[in-house]
Amino acid sequence: MGVVKPFREITMTKYLLAQMFWLAGVSLAAAAGLPYDQAGFDTLNKAGKPILVWIHADWCPTCKAQGKVLDELLPGPELPTLTVLKVDFDHQKPVVRAFRAVRQSTFILFKDGHEVARSLGDTRRDSILAFLKKAD
Repeated sequence: MGVVKPFREITMTKYLLAQMFWLAGVSLAAAAGLPYDQAGFDTLNKAGKPILVWIHADWCPTCKAQGKVLDELLPGPELPTLTVLKVDFDHQKPVVRAFRAVRQSTFILFKDGHEVARSLGDTRRDSILAFLKKAD
């Protein structure tokens, strides 16, 4: 149990810092992203903020490639306000099911409170950028 508490504290600290950055108008790096939290998602979604929900698995090579691309693109001048929320494919199964994601490496893009696009397994920088721009 001693290992779990520090992880939760780190996760909560990361989440709170991210919320502070969001309130200040600063975007976060994608791969670092925020761990998915329903309350955080609901708050961003109700505010009409652009959100990328990334169904991710640490063991997934496609997810690792996506993370590298997202790190290059975010934060960046082309996507200054996009918030990335990472859903752990292995440990957040109810969330994965709620988003009807069939596998890891899924991107789900939200804008103005609604899903606007979905992508599965894409690792190409240009097409990921075009996909993310749909939130503008």
